[in-house]
Amino acid sequence: MTQGQKTTLIVIGIVLLAVLIPFLYLKGTYNSMVRMDEAIKGAWAQVENQLQRRYDLIPNYVETVKGYAKHEKDVLLKVTEARSRVAGAGTIGQKIAANNELSSALARLLVVVERYPELKANTNFIRLQDELAGTENRIAVERRRFNEAVRVYNTKIRSFPTNLIAGTFGFEKATFFEVPKERQEAPKVKF
Repeated sequence: MTQGQKTTLIVIGIVLLAVLIPFLYLKGTYNSMVRMDEAIKGAWAQVENQLQRRYDLIPNYVETVKGYAKHEKDVLLKVTEARSRVAGAGTIGQKIAANNELSSALARLLVVVERYPELKANTNFIRLQDELAGTENRIAVERRRFNEAVRVYNTKIRSFPTNLIAGTFGFEKATFFEVPKERQEAPKVKF
């Protein structure tokens, strides 16, 4: 092999490395953002499973309370309306807002329940309340997992130089499932 052939092979090798290294970085970065985006979708699906469970429990819960608290129609109506808004929500942001509203309505309903000791002693109500409490705990766990997936993803797509690739391929910041400010305080029970 002549000196000219060796030089040509070295130049070709350098050019291949100059093309291959950025390509492999781009491929790896893009694929990791896709995996993180899919993790967010999977985590949201788990949140939705638990929200659906709560959504399904609410009619039985409301009917049980209705039998005891006939004059609390306003609170029961707000729960029913909030539940309807959950059913009509389309985007993740709308679903989060509707479920936060439903959570607030349920918190007000729990305050009403405190006024009816005979209701709190009803076995059907106790079972429903336990199921609802368990579901709320599951929602909290799944919301935490979802928010963690969102945090990891948002950090990745906002970090340099990944942000350049994310912007090029249309990866956008994901929305956290946050508890509204009015829900951060415990409901006040008055007798």
